[in-house]
Amino acid sequence: MHGGQLRQIAERFGVPVAELLDFSANINPEGPPPSVLSTLRTSLDDLSTLAEYPDLQLTDLKISIARYAGVDVQNITVANGFVPLLEAALRALPICRCLLPVPAFVEYRKALEHAGVDPVSYPLNPSLNFAYDPPAMVAGQEDAILLANPQNPSGICHNAALLRDLVARASEKKMYVLLDEAFIDYVPECSLTTITNEFSNLIVFRSVTKFHGIPGLRVAYGVAHPGVSPLIGENLPPWPVTTLASRAVSTALGDLPYAARSRAQNIERRTSLQHALERLGSSVYPSSANFILFRLPSTIDPDAFWRDMIIAHGIVLRACTNYQGLPDGYFRASVRTTEENSRLIRALAESFSNLAPDSR
Repeated sequence: MHGGQLRQIAERFGVPVAELLDFSANINPEGPPPSVLSTLRTSLDDLSTLAEYPDLQLTDLKISIARYAGVDVQNITVANGFVPLLEAALRALPICRCLLPVPAFVEYRKALEHAGVDPVSYPLNPSLNFAYDPPAMVAGQEDAILLANPQNPSGICHNAALLRDLVARASEKKMYVLLDEAFIDYVPECSLTTITNEFSNLIVFRSVTKFHGIPGLRVAYGVAHPGVSPLIGENLPPWPVTTLASRAVSTALGDLPYAARSRAQNIERRTSLQHALERLGSSVYPSSANFILFRLPSTIDPDAFWRDMIIAHGIVLRACTNYQGLPDGYFRASVRTTEENSRLIRALAESFSNLAPDSR
């Protein structure tokens, strides 16, 4: 169902967790900024971190987020992950039917159905690189559109002008746009956070923890018009983020050299990995995130390949069989370090060779 589930995979295949290399979860391979580790250590030396309640308003954290995202504090809502924020928005807003471009993150449909919202699938065309079509997407009778930029699992990123046009068209039809920007830190120039004051129908969701290598702290935030943001906040439980997580995330967002370095490293590593996959005969999509969607050569059995990568090579890829709209044979690989990416390519070449029909 999700990437990063190494314990379950290790138990299933009888492989020690320590011997598995995880390409299924899209986490910055550099790990958290060193400044975050220092903040965590200092915070644990302060007894009040554990002995006192967190700030109910999360003031310092929201100030850090506002500075990082280029928005006002009153636009921001914070929660311990994307799904609680999305569910809070669905409870707060008058949404009954929601257009859902697919393939998409599997939690979208679950959250919509859990909130009593009818998801209406809108298939994207792989041969057109899963392109969004603003006029077509607002042509129906839905109350909202739930989409991502960059997309997951494709990594495709649409430019801000196209998405702004989509938001404007949706506004004319009184449709909400629920925009997941979990991986926008790799292409911050494409973010729509700064136009939320202009469009009250736009709610942007962003993650802190993937890009900054701290998913265990579970922090995400929403950015919306100041007339909408409090409505979302009212549908969240109090104290959604711990003091420890709040301090760590504030430090991470302030480490701009780390962010710039992560973007540059990801572009270099992703480009090299994309070219290597293409040389092996895979169909590869032009990702802007820290992962790559590719399709196996048609001669290779997808299930046998996924198992072989785990058992023979200790490498876990994200099989995309549960992404609606993707046929068999699609896999997602995160972008890791140069050495780890090289290990992946060697394993892929060997697996492709061993599983090809003429090799048996």
